[in-house]
Amino acid sequence: MIWISLALFGLILYFIVHYSVSRTTTAPTWALWLVLMIPALAVGGWAAVYGEKAKTPPQLLIPCTLISLFLYLYLVRSNLRTPPSPPGAGAEEASPEKPAKPATSNLLTKEEEGQLHNCFPWSIFYLQNVDTRPQVVICRGQLRSQPEQAYQTIQENIATQFGDRFLVVFQDGAKNKPFFVLVPNTQTQEREKRRGPVSRPGLASGLFISTLMTTALAGLRFSDNSITRQLLSTQPQLLIKGLPYALALMVILGIHELGHYFTARRYQIKATLPYFIPVPFSLFPIGTLGAFIQQRSPVPHRKALFDVGIAGPLAGLIVTIPILIWGLMHSVVVTPPDKIEGLPFDAMNPASSVLLALLSRVVMGSELVLGKGIDLHPVAIAGWIGIIATALNLMPIGQLDGGHIVHAMFGQRNGAIIGQIARLLIFILAFIYRQQNPFLMIWAIILLFMPTVDQPALNDVSELDNKRDLLGLMSLGILVLIILPLPHSLAHILLATNPIP
Repeated sequence: MIWISLALFGLILYFIVHYSVSRTTTAPTWALWLVLMIPALAVGGWAAVYGEKAKTPPQLLIPCTLISLFLYLYLVRSNLRTPPSPPGAGAEEASPEKPAKPATSNLLTKEEEGQLHNCFPWSIFYLQNVDTRPQVVICRGQLRSQPEQAYQTIQENIATQFGDRFLVVFQDGAKNKPFFVLVPNTQTQEREKRRGPVSRPGLASGLFISTLMTTALAGLRFSDNSITRQLLSTQPQLLIKGLPYALALMVILGIHELGHYFTARRYQIKATLPYFIPVPFSLFPIGTLGAFIQQRSPVPHRKALFDVGIAGPLAGLIVTIPILIWGLMHSVVVTPPDKIEGLPFDAMNPASSVLLALLSRVVMGSELVLGKGIDLHPVAIAGWIGIIATALNLMPIGQLDGGHIVHAMFGQRNGAIIGQIARLLIFILAFIYRQQNPFLMIWAIILLFMPTVDQPALNDVSELDNKRDLLGLMSLGILVLIILPLPHSLAHILLATNPIP
């Protein structure tokens, strides 16, 4: 059975690497896949030697995971693809004081450079320097109007003059001086033709059904751990017991991704339907690695970047909070054992999160006191996993939803700085609260390996309005409530023996 699980996991992982990571690196897909499979192969090897029921020791699994991450990041970073797609990041490093080396062939002829000058009205953007290179054309000057007006005017002028030959990118440069970058659009068009339709309903449906099966098996284990594989093979109707957990978790993950999908469609950003990632219970006890969508066209501006980024977590929370509350209403307060092995869902410590402590106290009242744990109902487990997934996505780092949010709020450079600081703070927090919330350390290690720089929007200069800034700060506040363990001083007040007056 474990070899079937490993084969299925390997196929899914290869699909993810082939259709996502391999586009940003020239490293062979098979090499990236093999490196990421190291922990799974360690589990399979241990089972082959000591039997399928033998648990892989952490002394083997943790080093294999760290080696896998190090090798994976080395292969990706040492074989990064060069621009032009996606546009922008390296262009701002050049400056008029340090001209670029002469290129053997340029994107524009001398005649076309003259036509390009006509696309920049002096009252909108006073063009001072055009740096034509084999891969990009960098246009520097002085902004003399509002960023939105400047971008729209110049984009329309370039489209009129050159058609769809270029993508027009507007970015902040050194000393907060914005500049334009023209990036060839021909490769993007060819890539879209090769890919065919943006959405693949058949693939999305197949992954959905597979994930529903793996999460139902996980839910069955959470609802009744006494049911064995032999019993399930003779009485398959028992699988129905796992559906409450499976359906609750699928709804949470699906609504999160549909929030991204419909917001992207509103801004005419090409995006796929949600793809769920099924994982056998023997490899990952919750039955799935989540879901994702792929965006296949550039983000037009920072407002769209913000809206698409925050739509998923907000939509997910709208359904996750009621599901978690319902699950807590059907959960039981228990005395935690001296040592908890595996996932702590049988004796969840409510003080491991401020948000969980608040919700648990509201639902369970005076029954929940300091020193007690919660035996979570399967639906509550799904709700808490949804909360954890929301927190992970809200981390203000790189291309996570939180990374998009801080990029849109503070700009690409400041967003990257915030990401670096956030990684350090989360690591310190995880070390301080390693006893109360051991999973936080796993997050911290994963985040240390993630890049902090987010991809720029086409118009990456125009700023957000006050409402979006406030909403972004509120989302970061929600993140703090989820990941911050309840301080001891508040725990003695909130989880006191008597109800709060």
